[in-house]
Amino acid sequence: MKATARAHPIQGLVKYHGMRDDELRLPYHDSISVCTAPSSTTTTVAFDESLDEDAFVIDGEAVDGRGRERVESVVSHVRDLAALDTPVRFESENDFPTNVGFGSSSSGFAAAARALCAAADLDLSLPEVSTVARRGSASAARAVTGGFSDLHTGLNDTDCRSERIESDLEDDLRIVGALVPAYKETEEAHREAAESHMFEARLAHIHEQLATVRDALREGDFERTFSTAEHDSLSLAATTMTGPAGWVYWQPTTLEIFETVRDLREGGVPVYFSTDTGASVYVNTTVENVDRVEAAVADCGVETRVWEVGGPARVLDESEALF
Repeated sequence: MKATARAHPIQGLVKYHGMRDDELRLPYHDSISVCTAPSSTTTTVAFDESLDEDAFVIDGEAVDGRGRERVESVVSHVRDLAALDTPVRFESENDFPTNVGFGSSSSGFAAAARALCAAADLDLSLPEVSTVARRGSASAARAVTGGFSDLHTGLNDTDCRSERIESDLEDDLRIVGALVPAYKETEEAHREAAESHMFEARLAHIHEQLATVRDALREGDFERTFSTAEHDSLSLAATTMTGPAGWVYWQPTTLEIFETVRDLREGGVPVYFSTDTGASVYVNTTVENVDRVEAAVADCGVETRVWEVGGPARVLDESEALF
């Protein structure tokens, strides 16, 4: 009972913030994202009766504390679904920087859920697997279904699951990732989100933004999609910074990249910035303009990566197993 899976991290376009249920990780509202490839997480799991207890390793290090609790929540749910009580060996590797605002928890838990379900011989659709991944990270639900995906809110697994939004923008979108290395802790920001005086204001306009992005994606409207994503990033930051802890993730380089993007746009380049809860920046542009945009962003003194739209989490051949 062994399987290996790979998933791509996500860039939030209309981001969720805060959870109505911390254990099931049920967000207050829907959220939409796009997967960024080729960056990925690869995870191998094996249910092994010879083990005395579960063993979790990520990027070569044993997982403990809150990280272990989050992995255990996904493993336990799969055991319940499959009626198993067998210990599991779990190893995961990322091929991109983690804890810097590039969505490593999304690909991590998406790959984990896909591999665990396959190893447990569960015959589930991708939206069903997304409900498993959501128990580790709500953004991971969207990394399971891949591409442009929409996680619906709800109070149960029937409602709170992810589905793919088909869009002609998948072929033309290029994302310049600008790495601004500053450690961040997303979970704490989510925990206190509702205590911000800006939270109710965010809820008041988020549904219009969700509807706009869904429609723009289906229409293949680049400007409307990513201008809304840019605005949503500013709204998210306002809510985060006005919580009890006053979380400020952006660094001076983050703001410099924002200004670079705006200067390019004033010059006629279709380009928009976006951030999740971190200092690093996603810069969204088109195939035709990506070289010019990457060069301008790199001039800000940051490491850059160029991504395209990634597909859903998938099970790999056994030859690609990590152990």
